[in-house]
Amino acid sequence: MKRVLLVIAAVVLLSITGYGVYLWASVNETAQDMYEPIEREEEKSEKREVKVDVENQEPLSFLISGVDSSGEELKGRSDTMIVLTVNPQKESIKMLSIPRDTRTEIIGRGTVEKINHAYAWGGVEMAIDTVENFLDIPIDHYVSINMEGFVGIVDALGGVTVDNDFEFSQSGYRFPVGEQKLSGEEALAYSRMRKEDSRGDFGRNDRQREIVEAVILEAADISSIARAGDILDAVGKSVRTDLTLSEMWTIQSNYRGARHQVEQLALEGENERIDGLYYVIVSDEDRKQMSKELREHLELPIESNE
Repeated sequence: MKRVLLVIAAVVLLSITGYGVYLWASVNETAQDMYEPIEREEEKSEKREVKVDVENQEPLSFLISGVDSSGEELKGRSDTMIVLTVNPQKESIKMLSIPRDTRTEIIGRGTVEKINHAYAWGGVEMAIDTVENFLDIPIDHYVSINMEGFVGIVDALGGVTVDNDFEFSQSGYRFPVGEQKLSGEEALAYSRMRKEDSRGDFGRNDRQREIVEAVILEAADISSIARAGDILDAVGKSVRTDLTLSEMWTIQSNYRGARHQVEQLALEGENERIDGLYYVIVSDEDRKQMSKELREHLELPIESNE
């Protein structure tokens, strides 16, 4: 009987080990699919004197772009732009949505246009440069998401939970007031609605931040290893980032405590038509105030905003 139990134990151990090896290989393959570095001197933002030391848990920032693209190559305008600053010592995250119609200078092109045009003209590099100039903060890393593929990520996570403020319909789905669990297609529809919201794009920005936050929290609390394969497959097809696998592990380990306190921020502005085009005009005062708040969270000097 003991021999039988030992054999069973050995089979179970080998199975677990084998799955672990498979999982590691899958993670490594997915990380390679996702990895798209950007060209930077000394591998850092020009707005930093030295590169962020993630081993010592220094605050860092991300630009999260949701791109409407039907294929696996992320091309087109960024439908969603969220700046994420993470301070592990304060155990906090700040999430700022930038309205896609915000009028600003497109760095590297020399024009004044809607901020979401930067991604279409020059990819993530131009988007980062433009956001850095607009907010006067460094963007340390980026994550770009194919919004159509985003559906697969949410489904692989088992759905996400949101708390809806008012009842509305979008893309054939009805969203009642209150807390509810959404599938991938529902989450995409929920995040895109603006016509029934009196706040228009600003209301949609709030829902987009809510979905991103829900994905972060759900992913951090994954308890079933059996779902890892589906998640990896969805992420590999839909996400691009300049983070290597090693950097991802380090950040996940050293910064994960920050997810418990997420503050959602919003840039407000006035709607205005210029040369027949609709823009969101953010005042210099509001822009500088938001820049100051983010720089403080990143523990950077704020003299440049004064």
